[in-house]
Amino acid sequence: MLYRYSTREEMMAVDDDKSTYTLVKQPPEIEDYMRLRKISGLTPFERDAAEIGLKGTVFASVVSYNGNAVGMGRLVGDGGCFFQVTDIAVHPDHQGRGLGKMIMASIMEYVESALPTSAYVSLIADVPANRLYEQFGFKQTAPRSVGMSYIVRK
Repeated sequence: MLYRYSTREEMMAVDDDKSTYTLVKQPPEIEDYMRLRKISGLTPFERDAAEIGLKGTVFASVVSYNGNAVGMGRLVGDGGCFFQVTDIAVHPDHQGRGLGKMIMASIMEYVESALPTSAYVSLIADVPANRLYEQFGFKQTAPRSVGMSYIVRK
């Protein structure tokens, strides 16, 4: 996979079959967000929750193929101290082509250039995706600390 920047400051990935993936640094559209979460195996959210959540995006990247969103990733946070990498998702038909790495590279470029020096950036990694995040310097925190979650059910 080759990467280059286009004249519009978008990162491009040229696949082996000469097709082009385009990475745009912006949040996904709500329909793409919900579709990519579901098809990639992430827990789907109610539309109203997703619309509110997308407004909390600090930085995001969307990868498109032939004009259709096939991958995404977001950074959310409080703007100063705490940030979380989330919603790293690639459509199954496009997995294994380096798109997750391309999305993470875009997010980490933002993290390194725009966040305060002492910012704490975390994520919850599914296995084997943890290997992707380790390539960008993320380390497991166990046994010192463990990830925990609570899901609101009504």
